Amino acid sequence: MISTTMERATRRSAKPGPLTDHDIFLFKEGTHARLSEKLGAHLITQDGREGVHFAVWAPNAAAVTVMGDFNGWDKTAHPLAARSDGSGVWEGIVQGIGNGECYKYHIVSRDRSYEVDKADPCGVFSEVPPRTGSRVWDLSYTWNDGDWMGRRRAANALGAPMSIYEVHLGSWRRVPEENNRSLSYRELAPQLAEYVRGIGFSHVEFLPVTEHPFYGSWGYQTTGYFSPTSRQGTPQDLMFLIDTLHQAGIGVILDWVPSHFPADEHGLAYFDGTYLYEHADPRQGFHPEWNSSIFNYGRNEVRGFLMSSALFWLDKYHVDGLRVDAVASMLYLDYGRKHDEWVPNIYGGRENLGAMQFLRGLNEAVYRDHPGTLAIAEESTAWPMVSRPTYMGGLGFSMKWNMGWMHDTLKYFQQDPVYRKYHHDKLTFSLCYAFTENFVLALSHDEVVHGKGALIGKMPGDEWRQFANLRLLYGQMWAHPGKKLLFMGGEFGQRREWAHEGSLEWHLLQYPLHEGMRRWVADLNRVYREQPALHERDFSADGFAWVDCQNWEESVISYLRYAENRDDVVLVLCNFTPIPRYDYVVGVPHGGRWDEILNSDAQHYGGSGMGNAGGTEAAPIPAHGHFHSLALTLPPSSVVMLKPARRGEGS
Repeated sequence: MISTTMERATRRSAKPGPLTDHDIFLFKEGTHARLSEKLGAHLITQDGREGVHFAVWAPNAAAVTVMGDFNGWDKTAHPLAARSDGSGVWEGIVQGIGNGECYKYHIVSRDRSYEVDKADPCGVFSEVPPRTGSRVWDLSYTWNDGDWMGRRRAANALGAPMSIYEVHLGSWRRVPEENNRSLSYRELAPQLAEYVRGIGFSHVEFLPVTEHPFYGSWGYQTTGYFSPTSRQGTPQDLMFLIDTLHQAGIGVILDWVPSHFPADEHGLAYFDGTYLYEHADPRQGFHPEWNSSIFNYGRNEVRGFLMSSALFWLDKYHVDGLRVDAVASMLYLDYGRKHDEWVPNIYGGRENLGAMQFLRGLNEAVYRDHPGTLAIAEESTAWPMVSRPTYMGGLGFSMKWNMGWMHDTLKYFQQDPVYRKYHHDKLTFSLCYAFTENFVLALSHDEVVHGKGALIGKMPGDEWRQFANLRLLYGQMWAHPGKKLLFMGGEFGQRREWAHEGSLEWHLLQYPLHEGMRRWVADLNRVYREQPALHERDFSADGFAWVDCQNWEESVISYLRYAENRDDVVLVLCNFTPIPRYDYVVGVPHGGRWDEILNSDAQHYGGSGMGNAGGTEAAPIPAHGHFHSLALTLPPSSVVMLKPARRGEGS
């Protein structure tokens, strides 16, 4: 039986409370998208007394009890009762307890060979690690972000200027005078909002804030799918951080990990003495690369659990989008496995049909319930139509990380300039597929960890050339079609590889080259935001045209970016060698004056100060298929952007 649109609409508007028959129907069907309102711990008033209603899914348990500080962690004092509807849900009320109580479930397996203490899968707050209990918590909060919520649809539109600052909250800034502790959510709020607004990023993306036992996993080994990590404060403290960012006009995206979960005993693994959330067969249920468990996407209740987790962060925390981690590992049954280590689907293929169904349903639910929000896939293969609507056969994401661009571009920049002409295709190939998906160009945390070093360290040459090359890399990235993402520290050329135990190297901003890099990124964001040609058609071939992509001998490329109004155009030239190019001729579509709107070699950014004196006149001399051309100075290792002067301006 399939639930109707009316039934789903009714469910979306339902209020928290005890499980109803309709809830159980949707739960079994796999379409219940608000399980945290029904399962978990909820404060109630019964017969004039306060208490807590507990509910947990453990279909293969023989007994489930709730224990905590309120009963001295007695494993027998407060048994839950199994519902008689075959749902596998156990529930009960403990009176006389309230907000803040710590608790766990004690579960005895059906064959009584296994007993375990589990945190609440739908718990909304947790003890501070290394403690692993859940806490009863009221999520009430008064939001002050109405202005942002009213305009975020425009801020998240595909034609909007979107540049994302990726942040690990625990290491963005620390307090060395206080044993190097991380800032709390509330301490972060004004500092992060002011900083991000000052350098012009439109959004921040947090590495996972969901509770995780191992801090070194950066949140990617999640145990609390509804619980923000308590290391930096309460749920309301995190809400305050998001609220503050919204009031500063900054969108918030959360990394979210439905691809795998750790095997810690208190978590989801082997939950009720059976492989409940994961597959029993290790060829399907164990991830060899991450030493973690894989969700069973073919199980209705598991899909509902994950969908409820995703929507929970949009519902309760006002987040503006989710970046879904490791989508490729979900889609391919043979991901990270040898040929005899995986189980084909029912058609003999390697596609995970359950994961496909889940991702499509997830994205439909996100856009249905929260129009104007984002769902971004970290998908590292050529799986087709990741960011195309489900009604067209796509997975339904709004955008996808462009991993091919990232790998090719970094490989190119790591070459000594004298050899770059032999790798020219690394610069141009991305435009062969740039409009097959809605791409985000990402230089993320993954590129500055595990011995890869910092971005500045990947650049060849002496210090001056390293900074010139990094400015060039960012300039080419911001001018290239696609939205932008940069990991924290990259904006000022952090020298050391990112380490989650320490703060960013903020002291480097006292040095001119590092401060110049920060200024350059801020101006890139400003011009990207101000020039419709650089963002309106990021996902359309109509927004891009090569001027010359074949000058491999001099390692120079030139192209045009167009806005919806074709008269609004920006010319981009990149010189990937330290050799200045004088009187470099490039064809342009308009006569008259062209103003230089950005030059990465400006002294303001730490460059040598070469350029075009603010602009130049286009001569009626044909070049590159255009009737006019410019004769320009291309500074060493630089990007230069120009646009036609407004009517009545210039000479």
